Amino acid sequence: MLAELAARLGAHDAQPTRPVLRVAVDGVDGAGKTTFAGELAASLRSLGREVIRASVDGFHNPRAVRYRLGRDSPQGFYRDSYDYAGLRQALLDPLGPDSSLRYRKAIFDVDADQSVSQPPLTAQPGSILIMDGLFLHRPELRGVWDDSIFLRVDFAVSVPRGAARGPGFGSPDPAAQSNRRYIGGNELYFREADPEKWAGVVVDNNDLNAPFIVSDASGS
Repeated sequence: MLAELAARLGAHDAQPTRPVLRVAVDGVDGAGKTTFAGELAASLRSLGREVIRASVDGFHNPRAVRYRLGRDSPQGFYRDSYDYAGLRQALLDPLGPDSSLRYRKAIFDVDADQSVSQPPLTAQPGSILIMDGLFLHRPELRGVWDDSIFLRVDFAVSVPRGAARGPGFGSPDPAAQSNRRYIGGNELYFREADPEKWAGVVVDNNDLNAPFIVSDASGS
């Protein structure tokens, strides 16, 4: 499946209107986005393509913004977690048409709760950006992606998978109060943004050993 997706993405050559192919890997927390995106990047590199890897986690809002509605707020989780204007300004727009190709992969350190200053990097025309993260099919980002993948994973699977990362990652019980913010925020995202409708490819990733493509907007 990774080879099929890599071939799909690798078929795109650099064009003046699309010097860098910008690809989102979206899904709930615990869906396996980071691992999937890394494996997809490796498959593309094996085809000789230059890959830029990034995560929306480098574009969090400050803690005061993220929790302005309270630490348990689903609305706050969906609406206030990330700085989408900063994401576009630092990374996505510079890799778009008629732009400088000088980009930054992060502007905020969520653990230190402070901005970070990184020297800009320069993308090579024909590169492919693989970006993983939550909520990447929000309306304000839909027009940015040249292609996208949504990982479909049930909460009954994703929540225990996320909790298994270790202490501090919450309860494995989807019904636990500690998961209200996370599950409710994602349910709000599903209602408002309908990410599977907009994704280029939907992958069922419930079984990490046997993921499969549910739908492919290209028709292939």
